[in-house]
Amino acid sequence: MNNKSLYPTVKSYIDQLNVDQIDAARKEDLNVLVNYINEKLKGDDPIHLNFICTHNSRRSQFSQLWAAIFSDLYEVPASCYSGGVEVTACNDRVINTLKRIGLEVSGENEGEEENPHYLVTYAEESNLVILFSKLYDDNYSEGTKTCAIMTCAHADENCPVIPGAEARIPIRYEDPKAFDDTDRETEMYAERCQQIATEMKYIFSSVSYED
Repeated sequence: MNNKSLYPTVKSYIDQLNVDQIDAARKEDLNVLVNYINEKLKGDDPIHLNFICTHNSRRSQFSQLWAAIFSDLYEVPASCYSGGVEVTACNDRVINTLKRIGLEVSGENEGEEENPHYLVTYAEESNLVILFSKLYDDNYSEGTKTCAIMTCAHADENCPVIPGAEARIPIRYEDPKAFDDTDRETEMYAERCQQIATEMKYIFSSVSYED
């Protein structure tokens, strides 16, 4: 892994993510995406990963961010996006979780106030990741082949067809929203963030397209 010039707190966070803690059954689910990426690399085809949940506010935002970070660190040329079936906003609890682990977030006042655009960096010379709520087809022009990664049961079960997706892979996560405004809110957002970060680390560290 290329650590680049990761912010020290972000490097510490990434270093403690233990992919060996992922159980075998879950790795089978994740390996479907690993295999998809490998096949795209073998064919020298562009890789567009779109993480989808209903409101594009929590799980899909975490997924987009960590996929973008680890695709960069493991030098996998993937474009990582997220979207939903409804536009809401990237939840501020997600943003607060990212700040607590050392990611730098700016631009909270950019864009429309009801759906701000957050600009996230993780290293001195890192790529910029932009988080905001959008429809799942917001990022793609006609003809772009995408892989739709369904991060929540509701979107997976209520969107039988994702236009433009050549592949559809369910990688579901429990919604931390269930703990909003409870004494476990911070803990559960941190837990979901760590789970998703660990699994994205596993996915991109497992990519190998050599015959």
